[in-house]
Amino acid sequence: MQITASARHGARNTLDDAPLSTFHKKLTLFSSGGPFLDGYILSIIGIALVQINEAWDMGTLWNGLIGASALIGVFIGGLVFGNVTDRIGRKLMYTIDLIAIIVCSVAQFFVAEAWQLFALRLVIGVAVGADYPIATALVAEFAPSTWRARLLGGLNAMWFVGATVAAFVGYWLLQFEDGWRWMLLSSALPALVIVVARTTIPESPRWLASKGRSEEALAVLHATLGPDATLDDLPEEPAPTTFGAVVSSGYLSRVVFISIFWTATIVTLFAIYAFGPQMLSLFGLDSGDEANLGYGLINLFFFVGNVVALLFVDRLGRRPVLIGGFLVSGLGLVYLAINPDASLGMVALAFAVYAIFNGGPSILEWIYPNELFPTEIRATAVGLCTGTSRVGAAVGTFATPWALDNIGISGTMWIAAGIAGVGALVSYLMAPETAGKSLHEAASLSR
Repeated sequence: MQITASARHGARNTLDDAPLSTFHKKLTLFSSGGPFLDGYILSIIGIALVQINEAWDMGTLWNGLIGASALIGVFIGGLVFGNVTDRIGRKLMYTIDLIAIIVCSVAQFFVAEAWQLFALRLVIGVAVGADYPIATALVAEFAPSTWRARLLGGLNAMWFVGATVAAFVGYWLLQFEDGWRWMLLSSALPALVIVVARTTIPESPRWLASKGRSEEALAVLHATLGPDATLDDLPEEPAPTTFGAVVSSGYLSRVVFISIFWTATIVTLFAIYAFGPQMLSLFGLDSGDEANLGYGLINLFFFVGNVVALLFVDRLGRRPVLIGGFLVSGLGLVYLAINPDASLGMVALAFAVYAIFNGGPSILEWIYPNELFPTEIRATAVGLCTGTSRVGAAVGTFATPWALDNIGISGTMWIAAGIAGVGALVSYLMAPETAGKSLHEAASLSR
């Protein structure tokens, strides 16, 4: 039986012990706008490429580059701006990154050549990569211990909401000539709404306290948690925020673990989002309406999997949800590899098994990185893990058109199943259990 922070310390009004409030819900909702946009932007390109390939007669090279361009940008954005966020604070970066997404989304409407689209989606990816450590750090640093996993995991669930919405928006816009331009422009509208909403969110009190700004931290606590809120569970001394601190302080093994399991989770997932309609057509679905509708349903299964995983991540613990998710989702991919000519119903069932059980590893992409590092290096470490995981995802997405053309759908699914197996093995060997712990306890290297 897990013992909550409140039970250990008695009724206190600190960040770890506070009851879930309207502010926590608002913060999570506004922060989830980033994952929503991420899922929307990375998903809709898969449908847009159907028309773009026809209009521009692109070869495999540009097809792969445009599909992977945002992922390359995420690598840069996470690597650079995670550390910037630890240095200058969460609040400022919380809005700047979305402004960049708005500008580039509008600019995509006017592109005339493949290299222009590649460049713009690269910049969008940088902004998306910056938002990962910013938004998740804010939620983790405000969230009560008993709600932390569900709030952080809920952010990832919104990634799949964005992807699902994009799939059906793209499916509808395919009926129009140059519909792909409107698809890529459409992300500007939710980004504008979200950036306005985010201006109401204050700076993280944990970050303020880690910089020695205790009075400001206390003022934020009073404004968000009430006048009886205290600084009892916040650091008292400023700490360094460098890449070297992540390694030298003993957290390197956690960076390695998170980077590997995160990569294993998203390599196949992002390949499906970038080239889902093309994959489904190779399984026998019509290359038009049936494949695109099936693509939208897969997105819906991914979301369902996230919701189911959120129900069990505290009850069962992080490790069982992570390891079991990899194993069962991998079995779905193995079936597709063995039976590429299976009936439509069995193909749909196998994809559903993969998508639903991928929910466990998916929500833990957001939970583990924010739990396993202290405040002073949290965004830096999350950005580093985000960046390194996207290297593998970008390579996988770039290589997917080549794999489909040269080794076929069966061989491609075998590779995907092997990646899930690697994720399960690494998680079994390295994943810690953080359920029921305060944020300070979860981030501590002592056991």
